[in-house]
Amino acid sequence: MSEQQPQQPQQPQQAPNAQDTTQPIFAVEKVYVKDMSVEVPGAPKVFLSNETPQVEVNISTAANVVEQGALYEVVLTATITTKTAERTLCLVEVAQAGLFHIRNLPPQDLDAVLGILCPSTLLPYAREAVSSAMSHAGFPPVLLHHMDFSQAYQQAAQQRAAQAGGQAPAQPTVN
Repeated sequence: MSEQQPQQPQQPQQAPNAQDTTQPIFAVEKVYVKDMSVEVPGAPKVFLSNETPQVEVNISTAANVVEQGALYEVVLTATITTKTAERTLCLVEVAQAGLFHIRNLPPQDLDAVLGILCPSTLLPYAREAVSSAMSHAGFPPVLLHHMDFSQAYQQAAQQRAAQAGGQAPAQPTVN
């Protein structure tokens, strides 16, 4: 008879870079509506008008550091103004925000992530909030189209490069 030796528990094998703390990290921590405003200044008379209104859509973004080197808030603000030649019928503003965990990126890549990837992530949420707000205000929904935030980011980068003496950089705006 042979003696059986107790088996040693096997150590879990780690992925080759599991301990590497220099790998870039990008994670969406939270998406939320930071601010929302709906105004229908001429209600209920505006609903009796047969005029075809014009709709203006303005989009802007801003990024803020919440926790240095780790957590960033990006806010995509959509302002929709519905008006006729003589008056504003409806004004909707939605500030769709997100908290993003971002680590181990070079500064130029971090700026691009905050100016392109994060707003692109927030856009579908802003689209739904704007559409719902317009409907609840009694108007047809406004659907925000897909936007190329890289173009707005490039324009803002060119503006920053053209500015002298450390003035505050312009925030990208897509119309």
